[in-house]
Amino acid sequence: MKRLKENLQKPHILIVGAGIIGKFNAIELSELGYQITIADPALDKNSSSAALGLLMGNIYQKRNGRSWLLRKQSLGLWPKWIKFLQEFNPELYIEKPLIQLTTNDERFERLKEFVYENPNEGLEIVEEESLISKNINKTFKTKNIKGIISHKDGRIDPMSLLNTLNIYLKSKKINFLKDEIIQIKKLNKKWIAVSKNNNEIKTDAIVLCNSLNALNLIGDKHHNIQLKPVIGQAIEICTSSDEVNLLSLPKHFNINGKNIISTTKNKIIIGSTDEYDEKPEENVFEKLTDFIENKPKWLSKKRVTRKWFGIRSRPEGEPSPVQKNLSDGLMICTGFYKNGFLLAPSCSHWVANELKKYFI
Repeated sequence: MKRLKENLQKPHILIVGAGIIGKFNAIELSELGYQITIADPALDKNSSSAALGLLMGNIYQKRNGRSWLLRKQSLGLWPKWIKFLQEFNPELYIEKPLIQLTTNDERFERLKEFVYENPNEGLEIVEEESLISKNINKTFKTKNIKGIISHKDGRIDPMSLLNTLNIYLKSKKINFLKDEIIQIKKLNKKWIAVSKNNNEIKTDAIVLCNSLNALNLIGDKHHNIQLKPVIGQAIEICTSSDEVNLLSLPKHFNINGKNIISTTKNKIIIGSTDEYDEKPEENVFEKLTDFIENKPKWLSKKRVTRKWFGIRSRPEGEPSPVQKNLSDGLMICTGFYKNGFLLAPSCSHWVANELKKYFI
């Protein structure tokens, strides 16, 4: 944009929302030379802090449409991001593989068919007689757990990733505003963002990554965007039973829709994203353990040592996520109700390309 070059100024971009999506956008745009401000009233206590960090790409069974294209793009971008971020945290990596299991015979047949149809995608069938199934069946006192394994998918530790992103952002002297943006307006060729504490930010472009709150800033009726609140929740369970060694389980896997992460000999994390509200039901954390019939004693007599949840948004009437140019210099990138960690690279790539075109 000539105006910016004439003023010898780099474009300034305001990112509203400091979750995984906002931070990935901040890094990619910072690397392109933009000046960045991130605004969020809870800079480190948003829904991303409640995520489990599972990257379910190749194991995703719908192999067409926009959702698959975004996943496929992110799968290609993640190795580059890991290499880049390891300069700030050498311990950061994607722990592979990822395992998806079921106790339903019909579901298992569909999973097997999926593997046969995609022979070169690093997928493998986990039969009942496999060592993985035997260990899980023994631990959960079941007999019919089976599924598939993806050697290209896995998990990245969410807190390690978020902390690494913070290290980078501080090294680049990104501006952080711990405040809620309550109004945005266009004035001539600039955007003005007003915060709850009466801070006023003049900026060249705004990227909305603040989930449900984005609708309060854009007027959802005018742009016809609808978002529904979704809760991602998790519990950490501790057992004192000597009958089980939870480290005999895979590091991370899924049984009948519940994500399970084994952390120590006597601790596991169970998580899910399936509540459509802004706060959990009273017994929702107890429901997280109802993923198999006839729970073993150690699971029934569990001791919940930690529980947490995060509010996310799910688009209604259109695919997830919402990625749109709303106006010149105003973009929205939200609605990652299950796939924020996986799709963060493709999201920031899209935002960067759109802003490059805008500032030509």
